[in-house]
Amino acid sequence: MINKELVEVFSEIAREKNVERSELGSIIESLFLHLVERERGESSNCSVIVNLDKGEFEIYVEKIIVDDVEDPVLEISLDEIREINSEMANDLEIGDSYVEIIDPMIFGRRMIHVAKQFFSQKLQDVEKKYIYEDYANRIGEIIIGTVHQIQRDNVFVNIEHAELRMPRKELIQSERYRRGDTVRAVIKSVEITSKGPDIVISRSDNHFLYKMFEMEVPEIEDGVIEIRSIARYPGERAKIIVQSHDRRIDPVGACVGMRGSRIQAIVRELNNEKIDIVNYTEQSEILISRALSPAKPLNLYIDDDRNYCIAIFEDDELEIAIGRRGVNVNLASKVTGYKIDAFGKEEYDRKQAEQETLLSDLDNFPKRSIKPLEENDINTISDLMNSDEEKLVEIKGITEKSLEKMYDSIQSFIEKNQESLDEVAVEEAKEESVTGEPNVDEVTVEEAKEESVTDEPNVDEVAVEEENEEPSANKDDIDSIEDSEKVEV
Repeated sequence: MINKELVEVFSEIAREKNVERSELGSIIESLFLHLVERERGESSNCSVIVNLDKGEFEIYVEKIIVDDVEDPVLEISLDEIREINSEMANDLEIGDSYVEIIDPMIFGRRMIHVAKQFFSQKLQDVEKKYIYEDYANRIGEIIIGTVHQIQRDNVFVNIEHAELRMPRKELIQSERYRRGDTVRAVIKSVEITSKGPDIVISRSDNHFLYKMFEMEVPEIEDGVIEIRSIARYPGERAKIIVQSHDRRIDPVGACVGMRGSRIQAIVRELNNEKIDIVNYTEQSEILISRALSPAKPLNLYIDDDRNYCIAIFEDDELEIAIGRRGVNVNLASKVTGYKIDAFGKEEYDRKQAEQETLLSDLDNFPKRSIKPLEENDINTISDLMNSDEEKLVEIKGITEKSLEKMYDSIQSFIEKNQESLDEVAVEEAKEESVTGEPNVDEVTVEEAKEESVTDEPNVDEVAVEEENEEPSANKDDIDSIEDSEKVEV
């Protein structure tokens, strides 16, 4: 009866912890083997049989029958067996095995505390095992949890009985969390440690953006639209390349949604991260040009074998092409797989002129090396810089020492050119500040004062009045303008 009550108590606790019956049976077996070992110092000759359906369990100890008992834990005499069961003793002899049944009551109350601790620890181990197995199969999925604890390097998120960890590098840096906030993230990795499963989640990973598009754009989930590649500066800007496998469906329009509804939902989730959606094409020059949006390159020089591209822009548009801290050009490079170097037109023309400079015109260039180089069709800086160093050393009359002097001479030439350009810019700035010509802004101010004195109306005032008289654009006009603009959120 006591056994049945114990099993019922254990079963009730296991149900609360969502532990399976098979696991519960193993835990009870381990528990009583542990108690036997604590009580007798040895449990290798013990076995526990648990019947959860009947609510019963029994503990058996196998002993060897000997004449003189030296170890009562492992050995027993025939006299002891006769005291327990006289009839059975008649059928046994020295050297036989004898199975003794242990009454759980022998453990006493002092073992109850130990049993509780052991059982609780085993339940925790089983629970951790379940959590690990569950989340290990869910890597790459989106989860929604509640912020439980915030530390310097980690944010801990709770989902039911599981605790998930989001390291600082996996956060969107512009975001700040408080305890109790709801957070959405992707499961990045799951590892087992001595403290239990370490479940790492992320909001800065590229796969998080992929899953967000998959949630918001049914065509992606159905496989009609494919996301070819993603590049992100989390919380700041992202670029994705999409391809439609159905000619009737525009991949960019599908990702943006009606009036931008789909893309705006993603942007809000990513703390207003700007997203550029690029339509895929096999033509590398068009793909790179689209990826560099919002800047428009004047020309592209592409080496498909090396996945390298030189992009030329108007000088006043170069800053937009590169972006703040190089974000735009770096993202374009990552998303296309091409290393992209961006130049202003003036700077590129100057560099080209430098590259076409004859080696014989350079100061401090080793004169003895010019003739051997010319014989091998190496006449300009460009020819020399594009030549393989190992092949150059093989040319008769060219040594590693002379080659080093050549490179130093070229570097000195380029630096002098740059210094002279800087000096010219400084001189032009000085001349503008020294000349007595009035500043353009000052002239504008003076003209404005004169016009205000005269009876004639100011040009700006007339423009304002005319603008006020013109009818404003209606809602449909605005919508059509928005739809016609290039997609950039």
